[in-house]
Amino acid sequence: MPPLDRDEAFELIQSNIDRYGHHIYLVAPSGPLPRWAYTIGLDKGGDLVLAGASAFLADDVERIINECAKQLDASPDWSKVEVDIPDLGAFQLRQVEASWIKSLLLGATDFYGRDSIQALQIVPDKQHWTIDVPDLSKAWDASLEPVWQWLHNPWMFDVLPRSTATTNLAALRGERVTEAARWEEDQWELFAGAGPDVPKGDLRVVPLGTLLAADMSIVAVAQLHVGGALWRDQEGGQWEKWG
Repeated sequence: MPPLDRDEAFELIQSNIDRYGHHIYLVAPSGPLPRWAYTIGLDKGGDLVLAGASAFLADDVERIINECAKQLDASPDWSKVEVDIPDLGAFQLRQVEASWIKSLLLGATDFYGRDSIQALQIVPDKQHWTIDVPDLSKAWDASLEPVWQWLHNPWMFDVLPRSTATTNLAALRGERVTEAARWEEDQWELFAGAGPDVPKGDLRVVPLGTLLAADMSIVAVAQLHVGGALWRDQEGGQWEKWG
């Protein structure tokens, strides 16, 4: 299906607002930035944004946003909203600082015709937190949110910005990456622990830039040739060639 032009996109957004109370805009990774999703059309408290949170699949994201929107609509105070979703955890809301709005909610600002809008971040609980969940209540700062530095900073690695990594939830929750392999020009595997032991349900595909930015000790894996692999100890030590 060809992409919609601006008028067609606005018509679709308005149709979803009229039917469901809001439109959900999912921004899939096309470069080094993580996925994010946000609403257009919510009035109470502002639109919602779920940034990163790669523990959740795309269908989960839609479910989370819809449930949070439902609870927000029913609450007189957004700061009191607490949403529990079976199998997905508990979520709270926090206000989004203005410096993030135009970068993450561009479709919303374009639709409303103004740069200044209110937005609330959906924040997962600690059990579902991942390294790509930023704190949007603070002004954008690459030193505080290195995974999101590519919003404004140039790509710094000698690999394609669109490169991806198959990884596991343990790595995305901050555990030390101990295995790395490069299978294609723009495809890696990076695991915390033994790759063959990772349950299928724990596998995720994320931008390579997410893992590189979160832990500069794995930058060496970007220099691997296609077919090359490295390993290191869980507790420390240098990267060693595998095989």
